[in-house]
Amino acid sequence: MFLTRFTIDPTRRGARKLLASPQVMHAAVRGAFAVPEDHERPGARTLWRLDTTAAGAVQLYLVSPGRPDLAHLVDQAGGGTAEAWTTRAYDGLLSSLRPGQRWAFRLTANPTHSGRKTPESKDTQRFGRLRAAEQEQWLVDRSARCGFAVAAQQDGQPNLMLHRRQTLSFKRGMSAVTLTTVTYDGVLDVTDADAFRQALTLGIGHAKAYGCGLLTIAPAH
Repeated sequence: MFLTRFTIDPTRRGARKLLASPQVMHAAVRGAFAVPEDHERPGARTLWRLDTTAAGAVQLYLVSPGRPDLAHLVDQAGGGTAEAWTTRAYDGLLSSLRPGQRWAFRLTANPTHSGRKTPESKDTQRFGRLRAAEQEQWLVDRSARCGFAVAAQQDGQPNLMLHRRQTLSFKRGMSAVTLTTVTYDGVLDVTDADAFRQALTLGIGHAKAYGCGLLTIAPAH
């Protein structure tokens, strides 16, 4: 597995096109892999996420089974830095995970619930969780199966901050897609290393093709 960071210049025309549509970005991410096995394998798939730094830079993060080649994005949307992108091996971190470890984390996700559109409807469908409290609970409810627990603050509340809460609408072919997304920053404790590794390599929740589901971790201070 590999972890990649690519800096996007949002002032460039090609970058604005990518940033305007998760469908377009999804196609660009797929284009970074010469063979399908480098994009998706049993037990591992490519996940991506867009982050905006405090200075306004936009960074594309990828976790992927194979090493990506993002040369096709440099001329289109690159930030003009000497090092267009950085890729590091991820397996060392994955193999080092143990129960009891504490990590800071970031996750952009598509919090949803299943239900019927009307009482008369026979089929269920997914609906986005729109309220902050529901979005927070969505992650807390899924944490155990993903091998971690959200750490508690001194007041007993989950150590979580929600931001970039938004509803995205874009085209997929002739169809319209609407997604509710939220970015979580917080602190977690690993409870099941195998399940946690699976969450890191397969993602959390739905809409993974569209920039959701990628959980990244860093030392907690």
